[in-house]
Amino acid sequence: MQREFTAVIRKKRGWYAAYIEEIPGVNTQGRTLKEARENLKDALRLILEVNRDLARKQAGGRVRREPLVVKLPA
Repeated sequence: MQREFTAVIRKKRGWYAAYIEEIPGVNTQGRTLKEARENLKDALRLILEVNRDLARKQAGGRVRREPLVVKLPA
């Protein structure tokens, strides 16, 4: 499955600081732009995995899970 998110990247004091606009808490940094992007992808994967695991543990087995598609304005 592939999804698209907005990466916000800023160079500050020789480092690149980056975060995902749509998901609070997904942020990182890197010495190079390439490193910051890769670190951001890793951080996003980890946050999504942890959030999914936590939600499943809290909800238990008697819930309905289904895909939700939302079209956003450009």
